[in-house]
Amino acid sequence: MTSSGTILLLEDDANLGAIIQEHLQMNGYAVVLCPNGEDGLAEYHRRPYDLCLVDIMMPKRDGFSFSREVRARDQHTPLIFLTARAMKEDKITGFRIGCDDYLTKPFSIEELLLRIRAVLRRSHRPSAEPDRFTLGTYTFDARSQTLCRDTQTRKLTATESDLLLLLCLHGNRILAREEALQRIWGSEDYFSGRSMDVFISKLRKYLKDDPAVRIAVVHGKGFRLIVDDAGRSAEE
Repeated sequence: MTSSGTILLLEDDANLGAIIQEHLQMNGYAVVLCPNGEDGLAEYHRRPYDLCLVDIMMPKRDGFSFSREVRARDQHTPLIFLTARAMKEDKITGFRIGCDDYLTKPFSIEELLLRIRAVLRRSHRPSAEPDRFTLGTYTFDARSQTLCRDTQTRKLTATESDLLLLLCLHGNRILAREEALQRIWGSEDYFSGRSMDVFISKLRKYLKDDPAVRIAVVHGKGFRLIVDDAGRSAEE
């Protein structure tokens, strides 16, 4: 079977880890299973992966610590947390670190596969969409997932880049909350909404050095990316 992608799976429950690995392999994914965060980090440094599935409560190094280490050097590789910790604060912490999704145990393999496909689909955009946008003094390259201003270049996460791309593609039109949630998170539930608000705040912070560029909240509807001057363009 042709590989659908490479996945690094961190799970300290040997039985659950084996079950997840087997089902993912049956669906075409190449999977490496690590029983703790230290082994997972060593494996992550050995080769690139298309996605990391990360349990939070693990020995030696927990999932939050592993993910912070990954995000310190890699803003691109998607991260999905698999955890028995359902507290609201834990989910917000996960999204603040930069995870792309959060799945609470127990979960079905079918739901896990759908979430994986959604995250991987978001990281591979259609080539027909514009790649580069000029936003005031910023240049946003959606394909390389970078936001540049003068000599400074910021590498965006896949979710940050996807959300900024949606805002850019909508021009002066409102990006409805429901559309953004469905297209990027695949869900309109409470935690997806909170996650989106976190990412909107991050994008606002990244764009704060140019007062002509801002993301406005249209209450009850969604968001609008506003560039006050004429310096806004998209390049094929």
